[in-house]
Amino acid sequence: MLKGLYVASTGMVNEQKRVDVMTNNLANSATTGFKKEGTTAEAFHDVLALKIKDTSEPNIARRLGYMNLGVKIGENYTDYSQGPFHETGNTFDLALSGSGFFAVEFTNKAGETSVKYTRDGDFQLNVDGALVNRNGDYLLNTAGNHIVLDPLQTYSVDRMGNVRQVEGGAVLATIQTVDFENYDYLIKYGETYFEPVEGFEFAPSDCQVYSGYLEASNVQTVREMVDLIAFTRAYESNQKIIQAYDSTLDTAVNNLGRV
Repeated sequence: MLKGLYVASTGMVNEQKRVDVMTNNLANSATTGFKKEGTTAEAFHDVLALKIKDTSEPNIARRLGYMNLGVKIGENYTDYSQGPFHETGNTFDLALSGSGFFAVEFTNKAGETSVKYTRDGDFQLNVDGALVNRNGDYLLNTAGNHIVLDPLQTYSVDRMGNVRQVEGGAVLATIQTVDFENYDYLIKYGETYFEPVEGFEFAPSDCQVYSGYLEASNVQTVREMVDLIAFTRAYESNQKIIQAYDSTLDTAVNNLGRV
């Protein structure tokens, strides 16, 4: 009978994790370039099918599987689908259409630099004329260097990421955009940065750069709210199961011995 307590408690932990992911998505629904996360679950029929096809012990008589004391906590995944574009009219507000990322030089608190990748194209010129994002991290060109421009001039950015001076017309820099063969080798760093892990491979990027636009978060607020309500109800159901077991145990311990 006590096994039901463990099943319900792990159910509550699983639903709490799903709610945490969902609330983080909602909190970042207005964050430029944010990619929402989701949680996975393993269906019983998938586990059963795998166990039935298990031939590792063909000559040993044994029960099929083991008694599980709760819900299998799933893993998180990132939805890389493109978010909607919002027009701003600012030259260095950039959005990527298609698969790919901007490359930026990130500096941590210890002063160490590394390259991170992002879909957040909210860039501007700093006091030195370098293109940076709101965190002060440098946008990189195709050579891996900072893009430094004259703040007193006006510029344009074409679909290939070429930065030109409006009056001169010559290409001054080309914005670096990269893509990856398998996004499973990317992990989130903060809210809008991604970094590759060992084993990743670059892929040709076919994305286009749209100047004067920003890519909004791909979080669908209404859908997230509906799912949040469903997860909350599931959490409450597990809570009621625990309360029912607690009431049963109270009767068994305190009243059954008096009969």
